[in-house]
This record gives sequence, C-alpha cells and structure tokens, in this order.
Amino acid sequence: MSQKLFAGTVVAVSSLLLLAPSGVAAQSATPVTAPPASAPIAPAPTGPALTVPAPGAPAPAPVAPAPAAPAPSAASVPPVIAAAPIVAPGLPSDATREQDDLFAQLRDAARKNDADRAATLAARLPNYAVPSYVDYYRLKPRLRDASNEEILDFLKRYEGSAIADRLRNDWLLELGRKRDWANFDRELPLFVKKDDYQVKCYALMSRAARGQNVAADARVLLDNPPAYGEACNALINQLAQSGQFTTDDLLAQLRLAGEMHATGPAKRAAALLGASDTRAAQAVDVPAVAMARGIGSSRAEHEIYLVAVGRMARTSLKLATVALNRNAPSLSAEEQAIGWANVALAASLTLSPDAYDYWQRAAAAPLSWNQLEWKTRIALRRNDWKTVRATIEAMPRQQHDQNVWTYWLGRALQAEGRREDAQALYRRVADLNSFYGQLAMEELGMQISIPPSAVPPTPAELAQVTANPGFRRALKFFSMRMRFEGTREWNWTLNGFTERQLLAAAEFARQNDILDRMLSTSERTRTEFDYTQRFPAPHNEILHPTAQNLGLDQAWVYGVIRQESRFVKDAQSGVGASGLMQVMPSTGKWVAEKIGLADYGHGMLNDIRTNIVLGTNYLNMVLNNADGSQVLATAAYNAGPGRARTWRGLLNAPMEGAIFVESIPFEETRTYVRNVMSNATNYAALFEKRPQSLKARLGTITPRGGGIGLP
Repeated sequence: MSQKLFAGTVVAVSSLLLLAPSGVAAQSATPVTAPPASAPIAPAPTGPALTVPAPGAPAPAPVAPAPAAPAPSAASVPPVIAAAPIVAPGLPSDATREQDDLFAQLRDAARKNDADRAATLAARLPNYAVPSYVDYYRLKPRLRDASNEEILDFLKRYEGSAIADRLRNDWLLELGRKRDWANFDRELPLFVKKDDYQVKCYALMSRAARGQNVAADARVLLDNPPAYGEACNALINQLAQSGQFTTDDLLAQLRLAGEMHATGPAKRAAALLGASDTRAAQAVDVPAVAMARGIGSSRAEHEIYLVAVGRMARTSLKLATVALNRNAPSLSAEEQAIGWANVALAASLTLSPDAYDYWQRAAAAPLSWNQLEWKTRIALRRNDWKTVRATIEAMPRQQHDQNVWTYWLGRALQAEGRREDAQALYRRVADLNSFYGQLAMEELGMQISIPPSAVPPTPAELAQVTANPGFRRALKFFSMRMRFEGTREWNWTLNGFTERQLLAAAEFARQNDILDRMLSTSERTRTEFDYTQRFPAPHNEILHPTAQNLGLDQAWVYGVIRQESRFVKDAQSGVGASGLMQVMPSTGKWVAEKIGLADYGHGMLNDIRTNIVLGTNYLNMVLNNADGSQVLATAAYNAGPGRARTWRGLLNAPMEGAIFVESIPFEETRTYVRNVMSNATNYAALFEKRPQSLKARLGTITPRGGGIGLP
C-alpha cells in the first residue's frame, strides 16, 4: 500500500470520529466486490495481508489519474427557493404507525396470496391514507376467483391511476392463462405500461387464435428463455402445432435455451422436435453425460449434442474442442459451424486468446444476439474493423440500431476511410448523458460541457407539483421505506409532464431528500436542463476533504456513488452491501483495520460519514492496485480486484480504454464501468466549469503491472 494512502487515511479517520452512526433500511443496489452470479473466474484472495513488489523490481508504468476536482463552486450548489412548500413527512403518531404496520402486513399477505388474512387486515384499514392500495391488496389474492364485474368496478373507481394499471396487468395475465381472449383483447389496449413479457406472449397467442400469422413477431420477442414462463412456452407450443414455427425455429429455441442455461425451455423445444427431453436437460445441466451418449442420428439429436458441447466449453474448452473435432465427420458443415459458435462464445466470456480463431471457424453459423455481440467484441480486441463492420451489419435491426453498435459501426467505417458515413452514425447517437453518446460527440469534435441551466422553478410551479396526489402517495410510501411502491407512484405521476413540470418535480424531490427521483426525473428533460439535479453532490462537506486527503478525483467518486446507490442514503443490497457507496461488510471491516479505524462495528457501515470514508479509502486502494487507471479501479470496485487483474493480465499489448470496457466479460460490470466513467466526465465538467474528454479519462489500458492483494 502506498505511503500516500496511509497519510490520507489518518486525516480522514480523525474527522470520521466526530459523528456517530445512523440507521439502516432496505434497498437494492450494486454491492462493492460482489461478483455476478455466473462468474467464471475465481474470486480475488480475501486474506488481509498486502503484497508489495520485491526490492529492486521495476516499477510499473502508471496510468495517470485525473486531477482531483475542486470543491463544487457556488454555481454548482442547488438553488434554494424559499417560497417552495415542502411536504416532508413529519414524525408519525402512534395511531399512524399502527395503521402503517397493518398496511405492511396487508401487503405481505397479498404477496403470499393469503386471501383470508388480506381481507381481515383490509377491514381494519377503512380510512387509510392510500385506500386504492388497500383495495388492491384485498383483491389481488382473489383474482382467480373474483368476478369480472368486481374487477371492472375496481378499474373504474381508480381509473387513470398507477395501481389500476397494475391490476389490469395482473388481470391480463389471468385472462391469458384462462385463454379468455374476448376479455383479454378488450383490456389489452387499455394497459398503459405494456412492459410485461408474459402479456406480450399472450397477446401473440390471442392473435394466432384469431388466425393471424405472428411467427415474425414471435421470433423477435422470444429471445429470453429463462423469462418465458407459462405464456411464452405456450406460445411456442401453439406456433409449433399450427405450423407457424418451423423446425429451424424450434432448433433456434433449443440453441438459445442451452446458451442461457434454461433447462425447462430446452426440454420443451426438444420434445416439440421429437427428441428426448431428458437428453436435452442433460445437455444443459450435465453436458459430460450428454456428450458421452454420442451425437445421435437425427437433426434434433445433433443439436442437443452441440448444446452439450457449448455448455462443456464453459468449464473446459479443451474437452469441448476435442469432442467437436472427433465428431466433425458426422456433422454437416452448418452443424460444425454451430458447434464452433457455441465454443467461441464460451471462449469469449473468458477472453481466451483462441476465441478469435473459433469465431472464424463459426462463419457459417446462425448466431444469437449474444453471439453476434461477442464476435464483435473479440474482433474489436484484435482491431479487426472489417469483421466488426460485417458482424454489426448482420445484426437484427433492433440490435443494430442500439447506440453501442451504432457507435462501433461508425468507428469501423472511419477505419475504412468512410469518414462522412461514420459521422452520420455519430450524429445519430451523440448525447451528453451516455457513454457512447459522449464518445460520439468527441468523434464529431464536439465538447462535453454542461449546458446553460434553465430558469429555476417558480413557487407557483412548485406548489402545483406539491399538491399532486400522486406525489403525495409516493412520499407516503417513501416515508414507510416502501421504495418500490413509491417509485411506481412517482414515475406514473410524471406521465405527460412538460419540461417545466419535470424540473419542478425534480426540485420537489430534492427538497424532500429523494435524490434518486430527482435525478431520474430531471433526466427526462430534452430542452431545459438543470445539471445540479442530474448530477447532485450531496455530503460534500464529508466527501471533499476525504477525497482531497487521499488524492482522489472527486468527480470520479461522485460518479461511483451515483451508480452505486443513486444517493439513497440507507441503500442496502440483497447480499448486504450498505450505504451510499454500497460497501460489503467484509470489505468495510478489512478497510477499517487497514486505516486504523478503532472501535469499528458493522452497524457503523450505514452512517454516511463512515460509509464515505471506508468507500473512498477502498477506491484509493483499488486505484493504486490498478496503477492509477480509473477504468480498472472501477471494474475492481464492482467485480473484485482479482477479476480486474485477470482481465488486465490477458492483454499482450496496450488497448484503447473504450475497447477494454466494451469487452469486460460480465454484463453488469461492463454497464457499471460505462456509467461510472460517463458520470465522472459530467461531474468534472460541472465542478471544473470547462469541457471534458471521456476518451482521455478512459485512457489506454496497459498489460498487467504490479498489484497488491485486496479482498
């Protein structure tokens, strides 16, 4: 550990001891060092000892960190509007607390489908503050048996509300399960959110039942076997029986289920193909057993064998490639290509140096969305811009048009000398608030700087949002730490808001200390902006001196916090990560010992000052471990230092930072790093009041240097 780290933390700890810890509440967020569930790489060592380079060993060439940002100036501080009415909930009375407790029990009973208990509890809440939710939780567990008239009465009484749309969603699922297409078709156009995967599958089933050909729409929709459930599985069965889905469609579904480790959908696809569902399950779950049985004789049996090869490749590339080569004479050219595509995907997920060659052998295979993306990423790592262009152009339109692939297609065209075509693509995605939008701006020669701030909301505009019953319901739920319900009510209320109303609602959220709603609401504006809402800097009296003493870039630290917790102070993940910086208990204890924080206890992790001090010190440790690269340190903070070191260790030459980020094997970490680095760029522009460069911040990732052991 560097001497700078010790010097900085001593000052930070002395200031930390001035405040006592506060309480804790539940909220999901990304934990520090918590690995994604499907992690194929061994976790980093967790021992407390630090390792240092041997005396005389050459020092690694560091990537210089961005300079520490100054404290936000007065212009960066949120405006204070004295006349604004604030509806912050005060201390509830004993009667209110009792009613809130009954309501929480009612919600729990409804979630457990305990209709009798829900009815009993609802009867004790005749005058509750949110009667629509009492009625919803009373009705929800009885939905299968309730009459259409009772459901329609609820929808009429609460027409236009978030909870009415939620009940309509529930009812559509029940109508689809019953195949009551007459009522389903009547209610579907009234469903506002239209975001339920199962409802979408039932909608296609209803159309098919009326004789419509929905195969093309189904091929687009059916891309996530783990989420199929009853509706989407029934849709596949219906289309297979009616002849709308061909053998090729079913084989594609079998491949996709194997790729996504979805055993049930794989079994159902195999059965529809006339093959053994038992062997399909073995191919997904115990591929060695399925491979030992041989490739079989039918096309479906061949496909099951190839699924097993792909699953085996996740564990042993060598065994998978040996088996595929041995059985190649019994497979068609397309089947061989499919097998190599399965192997190539597995190799890509570990950044194997052989992945590029495997993709070349898979040239004739039909590829899934995930395979197309990883073929592109591996080509990027090789600077093979011809393959990058060809693979992106082969993507389905919905995938091809995503910002990420529009940007990389532009880079490929630029590498081929087609500058005007590339710039047309950059203009399509250039945007100040997204990772690839910012990179596209820089390719166009545009500056990443903060736009002029809009006129602050007037007292009259604030009074209008304060009086809105949807926001009042949201505040009620937030005060009860029911963030899911509060967020649903808040977002629903924003429907149809003008730019001025959005800015006023965001300001109202700030005044009520609901910063995650503030920034997400403000992000909806397109012509009027307040970047102190989008990129707030709360608790700066704690963070600024702590980051300054450690020599950390304050913009980067705020970028991490914004991504980790969205400034929910008592955020807690399902695995136990806590607070603004989502520090895991084991990490907090380890860091506290390293910086000499005496009398540290687990409960202190939820105190704002403690959380910031521990989180920033750990950030400093992973930054030093990454030779000053914010990209590597950000990846380490999310996925663990061991994984970040492994990914770096696979480099054999310096790599452009944006390409390194795009090829991070874990989707969660890849998205996390993109967002943190984009956030940090905007924070730096806000704090420093000058244009910034995301490309410079990403820098170049060099092959593995020295590193210290971190948990």
